[in-house]
Amino acid sequence: MTQALDPPEDAAPPAPAAVRPPGPDSLEAARRELWHAVRDRDEQRAARSVFDLLDTGADAEDVLLGVIARVQFTVGEEWAAGRLTVAAEHAATAIHDRIIAAMSHREAEARPAGAAPAATVTVACVDGEWHSLPARILAEVLRLRGHRVDFLGAQVPTPHLVAHLHHTAPAAVALSSSIPTRLPAAHAAITAVQATGIPVLAGGAAFGPDGRYARLLGADAWAPDARGAADTLARGVPRPAPGAVRQTIDDLPHLADQEFTMVSRSRGQLVKNTMAALEDRLPAMRVYTEAQRERTAEDVAHIVDFLAAALYTDDSGLLTRFLDWTGGILEARGVPARVLGPALEILQDELKDFPRALRFLAEGHAALDGRGTRPTIPGPGSEA
Repeated sequence: MTQALDPPEDAAPPAPAAVRPPGPDSLEAARRELWHAVRDRDEQRAARSVFDLLDTGADAEDVLLGVIARVQFTVGEEWAAGRLTVAAEHAATAIHDRIIAAMSHREAEARPAGAAPAATVTVACVDGEWHSLPARILAEVLRLRGHRVDFLGAQVPTPHLVAHLHHTAPAAVALSSSIPTRLPAAHAAITAVQATGIPVLAGGAAFGPDGRYARLLGADAWAPDARGAADTLARGVPRPAPGAVRQTIDDLPHLADQEFTMVSRSRGQLVKNTMAALEDRLPAMRVYTEAQRERTAEDVAHIVDFLAAALYTDDSGLLTRFLDWTGGILEARGVPARVLGPALEILQDELKDFPRALRFLAEGHAALDGRGTRPTIPGPGSEA
């Protein structure tokens, strides 16, 4: 009876059970688990939440964009709402960075040997841009799509970027920036790279949600996210003519009024003068602690930086959106947004001979006055 149940020796082995890729519920559960882990600075638990999902057959690109990137966005929201410290935000970012590195090694080992890369792409952050995680995620998505990727990381000075390109001759450069104050540096990088005959794909929050600043600065292409960037590169980005050098004023003729140059060059003095005038206007500042004075000076410096970026692009919206966002940050910490008003008024006095700057500052002040009680910060208990 036992022999009758044994399969014949030449019988084919049973087909393996089909592995069903995890669905949206699995991604949501992984996001929730990863968020709680990075919030608690538990790197091992965070890694398990990602690699357990990959072990069930989840697509690595879905995990990068649908889990890690989504949780990183939540980290930023929680910092903005005052529920996560700067140090905790940095710790969460570092955990994500190490998990992505481990994922990259895992995927490289699983890749068929001898597979030819689709093309070489250089991924870099503009000079002065320290937020490298979005660029890192893009680099890994491109690797998953079969590209050879040179990931240069944060804060790449333009001369060093161009020197690297002369040695490597990639098919394209993907340039990342998250902070709009880096747009002048991005413009310099775009024109310098294009002069080598290599096209530039711009991405990141600094370029605007619709890519308006990428177009303004003459980038060859723009993408709203990593998938869009990979799709754009797959379609191909035409190469610019090598050796063609554009001057900044060719793209931005409004810079002829020199307001951007004067404001950016006098940044330190503007901050110093504004702080001195604030003490006269707000006597309470005279008893500020050193830490409070430093934070106030940082806020004034940020206002000057965003004003300069607005003058560079001739878009007052850069300044008004920053002031609206900063108002929300302050209110989440129990400080009324209207405290920014006196600084704007003092800067108007300092820049009374600059018509565009005066107009932009007035629009910024109006935006603050119009905030009312609009909630701009996520409520408590936000989840990824």
